[in-house]
Amino acid sequence: MTGVAPHIPVLLDEVVDALAIVPGSVQVDATFGAGGYTAAFLERGAEVAAFDRDPSAIEGGQTLVASAGGRLILIEAPFSAMEAELVQRGLAPVDGVTMDIGVSSMQLDQPERGFSFQADGPLDMRMSREGMTAADFVNTADEGEIADVLYQYGEEPRSRRVAKAIVAARPITRTGELATVVRKALGHKPHDKKDPATRTFQAIRIHLNRELDELSEGLAAAERVLKPGGRLAVVTFHSLEDRMVKRFLRERSGGEPAGSRHRPAAAAANAPSFETPARAVRASDNEIARNPRARSATLRVARRTAAAPWRTLGDK
Repeated sequence: MTGVAPHIPVLLDEVVDALAIVPGSVQVDATFGAGGYTAAFLERGAEVAAFDRDPSAIEGGQTLVASAGGRLILIEAPFSAMEAELVQRGLAPVDGVTMDIGVSSMQLDQPERGFSFQADGPLDMRMSREGMTAADFVNTADEGEIADVLYQYGEEPRSRRVAKAIVAARPITRTGELATVVRKALGHKPHDKKDPATRTFQAIRIHLNRELDELSEGLAAAERVLKPGGRLAVVTFHSLEDRMVKRFLRERSGGEPAGSRHRPAAAAANAPSFETPARAVRASDNEIARNPRARSATLRVARRTAAAPWRTLGDK
């Protein structure tokens, strides 16, 4: 298949096998990126609707669209809009939905996007190229808000120290500047296994792009568009995401324990919308050697039942 960028999709064989794709099935690639999963789905004979909110990804995928013989449509939208976009095009219900959560390799590899501190670039981090930049956030948010974001989304145990250092160093406009501020605040030795700036960059990126809200809304949308027997495959790269996916599938498959006075039971009012999920899959040593990004990846898969989708907050 021509037109595929040279980035390596994580757990590709495992995802394709889990979806049990047959020719003519309709698959949703909720996070198109460089098109790796989509290309594999097309090779299996599927029709694919692929989503990405990054206009660069949509533009880069046009060669693949041209070579797909009408079996691929690219949709510039977040995957939380999956249901409306698919219904509008007459594509729902679908046989499979795949979600590869977080920032893409393509975005990380472009210093001008500001997602990574591996190469210096403008402090941006916007997946859609719209709205507040990371520079806007670190230069205008108060110290308490910055600390809360770092703690909640980066699980940074010394978030208040980092936030204080960021405020003291303003203005900060480059990825290299922010990384240096964080390293100085936390202490950094060249031989440290993990750069201390990693958690701060993750937290700010997740906050700016509403990534956890998007994930929650995207999982519920996938539940609504999958046909009975359809399969959901989700690849995550850190514990915050994986916990959300694990809890969603456990709850929707009837495995969530009964509610308490703090969290009333929802399961009693809803038949399981997913079968018991398969055991989580992680990358092999061979894949990690080929693609270090796979080291932290977790794949969770579940099959849709014929039960109605669960009502979520805000449903009429």
